Amino acid sequence: MKLLPGKVFLIFILSLLFFTLLYKYSFSKSQNLYEALFYEKLKDKKVKCRLCPNMCVIKENEYGKCKARKNIDGKLYSMVYGKIAAMHIDPVEKKPFFHFLPNTLIYSISTTGCNMKCKFCQNWEISQVYPDEVETKFMTPEDLIKDVKSKGIKAIAFTYGEPSIFYEYTLDIAKLARKNGIKTAVVSAGYINPEPLKKLLPYIDAYKIDLKGFTDKFYEDLTSGKLPPVLESMKIIKKSGVWLEIVNLLIPGYNDDEKDIKRMVLWIKENLGDEVPLHFTRFYPNYKLTNLPPTPIDTLKKARKIAIDLGLKYVYTGNIPDVDGSTTYCPKSNQAAIIRNGFSVIKNNLNENGVCPDGSKIPGIWK
Repeated sequence: MKLLPGKVFLIFILSLLFFTLLYKYSFSKSQNLYEALFYEKLKDKKVKCRLCPNMCVIKENEYGKCKARKNIDGKLYSMVYGKIAAMHIDPVEKKPFFHFLPNTLIYSISTTGCNMKCKFCQNWEISQVYPDEVETKFMTPEDLIKDVKSKGIKAIAFTYGEPSIFYEYTLDIAKLARKNGIKTAVVSAGYINPEPLKKLLPYIDAYKIDLKGFTDKFYEDLTSGKLPPVLESMKIIKKSGVWLEIVNLLIPGYNDDEKDIKRMVLWIKENLGDEVPLHFTRFYPNYKLTNLPPTPIDTLKKARKIAIDLGLKYVYTGNIPDVDGSTTYCPKSNQAAIIRNGFSVIKNNLNENGVCPDGSKIPGIWK
């Protein structure tokens, strides 16, 4: 039977459409692409990412500021899903978490990319690059959970880079971890919008926020971010019941002013309570701030004293030799509850429920 010209043309168009869709599907699978959450489609195949406060409007074939999410043919994809750029088994104290599964090891992972541009970043080799610029190892969430279980580890940390930008991967792993009785912890700058944060929190056990400074100028000049969204993230985390700890890296001449430290401590006490652990850590020259000296040890000890004097109960120093500054004390008797030296626990006097010998309970996740 002879086909009419119109039918031939129709068959040609349908075939072209079929092979185009097949190619796109095959390309997506071969690149391990994963369509991103939290974005909207705009005109001219542009997209607007709504994951973090950057709210990037991304043209076709371009990445967002994070170098992890790319617009392909008018859809936003995570280009880092499953692509692990760093994987280590660390002491949980290294994160640092002091009130979360003390003296245990934590399975720690990161992809490439970050939605901030901190000039003092210690992981810039992976946080400031595109996924094809470094060697990565592909692992599905199922593969990763299987590996964690085979090693007998109790918890997973999303850390090193910025977990917010490998959000979809973090979320899928966290859901599987919850089903398998494995705890999860996020180490983050907290630069994420409220909606995605609230969707993630039901599957997370602990969150550590790097509160990088306490002025808008500091965030604008040294991180390319903004302070208010980070403060909002901490309030959301605290309200959710997920365990929260805070780290403040003190950088000489930038965020070590005593007035700013006092304002930060009072904000924490008023908005998050007096039992949220606060870690003051030492800066070492790195990335784009190699011209600065390390933070003086006295500065860290003075900041800790300020915070304690203003009413915070659990304040620590980090990246310095300071047993007193890394010891957790019982609130009633002021006896040592957990004595640490660096990332090691020397002695743990708490029972499995976090109760001191004097009967006072220290907040945290202890088992």
